[in-house]
Amino acid sequence: MSLTLQPVRVGNGFDEEGMLVFDEDRRLVAVLTQLSEKSGGTPGHWLLEAGFGRLDGLSHPIFPTLEAAKQWIQQRLA
Repeated sequence: MSLTLQPVRVGNGFDEEGMLVFDEDRRLVAVLTQLSEKSGGTPGHWLLEAGFGRLDGLSHPIFPTLEAAKQWIQQRLA
């Protein structure tokens, strides 16, 4: 499964750098935010801020890299 990432600024109060994640049919499936020192998380890691469809209701895992987040999303959508 192919995913497309689009950079976006997220107004969540802490971590503004984010990515919209679209599937191969251009449906929005997830919103990822990159953690910063302000959030108390590990700076540079990526958080699943929101998931849709099969990703809805899942926990909000944190990934060390954007590539790791993409792989996790692809596995759940396969």
